[in-house]
Amino acid sequence: MAGRDCEFAILGAGALGSIIGAHLARAGRSVLMLARGERAAQIHEQGLRIRGLAEFDQAVPVLTDPTALRGAAFLLVTTKTYSTAAALAPLRGAAVGAALSFQNGLMKNQQLADAFGAARVLGALANTSGELLATGEVLFTRNEQLCVGELPGGASARAQAIAGAIDAAGVRTSAVADIQSLEWAKFASWAGLMVLSITTRTETWKYLSDPDAALVLARLVREVGTLAEACGVALSDQSMLPVASLCRGTEAAAARAIQAQGAELQLKAPRHRMSTLQDLQAGRTLEVEETLGYAARRAAQLQLALPLLDACYALARAINRIR
Repeated sequence: MAGRDCEFAILGAGALGSIIGAHLARAGRSVLMLARGERAAQIHEQGLRIRGLAEFDQAVPVLTDPTALRGAAFLLVTTKTYSTAAALAPLRGAAVGAALSFQNGLMKNQQLADAFGAARVLGALANTSGELLATGEVLFTRNEQLCVGELPGGASARAQAIAGAIDAAGVRTSAVADIQSLEWAKFASWAGLMVLSITTRTETWKYLSDPDAALVLARLVREVGTLAEACGVALSDQSMLPVASLCRGTEAAAARAIQAQGAELQLKAPRHRMSTLQDLQAGRTLEVEETLGYAARRAAQLQLALPLLDACYALARAINRIR
């Protein structure tokens, strides 16, 4: 099934890629998973096995040689950020109608543009969570929102087609007109949550609810907000954390708002753990350079003093080395 007859090619068969792929395939969409090694073998032999918010097994074709993909209507990228360049390189010759990345960080769109041309790239983000277990099963823990939109903004039929297909399949997705703002808001949330997850090493609601952890997180989110403002991007509250509001008010008010989010998450998703914490505890490489590192380097280029971001970037690098 290595050709243009593939509607959705999904690069990355971790938790999110598996959740999206399994739901689309179950809904009758043409899906091809691009995976390798043990994960590819699991999918070939057992299909995609979803547990938690949804309980089903779904057979899906898997392609282990990305150079064999001639084309796809839509390419969805869900790999870890540190492997993006190497993963995209074999696909540069594929006839991709549109490409979008649900990865963390802010480098992803430019990397897709370098591979396929800016006109084929859409913005995307995921405020949806899961965990790939050692058994090959995927624990689906949060079904909040995926967003798709034109860059830097605006509506389009192709964004609506992609979002509509995924949403109809059972993973909540919307086409949005302000994707750049939402991507920055997602990153501001993710940066703070990522750092707290690998330092406290516990479920997300616990450090959100703690007053000192909430204060540190608020300060880091506000620093990323300063960077977004310097880049000419208006933030949004439509993220895991209400980023725009956290940046507008006082630091103390921001910390209290984060604690309130913690109480809500304890009720809605008490088992939620950041994917970064999952990687750390499994001994896998952390997403550092393309996320915190990119932001720290961009701030330095703009001559912005963001001391907590710089310190957290250094700490995350250290944790990554000694994990």
